Amino acid sequence: MSKTDIFPVDDKDTDVMVTIDLDDGSTMDCEILTIFDIGKQNYIVLLPVDDNDIPLTESDVYIYRYFEDEDGSPYLDNIQDDEEYERVQKRFDEIQDKIDKMNND
Repeated sequence: MSKTDIFPVDDKDTDVMVTIDLDDGSTMDCEILTIFDIGKQNYIVLLPVDDNDIPLTESDVYIYRYFEDEDGSPYLDNIQDDEEYERVQKRFDEIQDKIDKMNND
């Protein structure tokens, strides 16, 4: 995946969902907003959804490190380093700006 690859790129593909386990033992369903890389590390951005799978647009997004094992099974990992998180947040903001610009043109 190159730095310019964004997944999902198809506006019609809005139902790519994952369930994440929260620290309190509960789970949360989320829509995948994008997967992108910085260097050799992939990141995933998730937006929580309600019980009807409607995105909670007023909600904060969740950003994780994203991995796939040799079988292609996905894994998420917390970003522990503040500097790394800031770089990832900045890249996500750039992606959002690019998408907004494409949608407004």
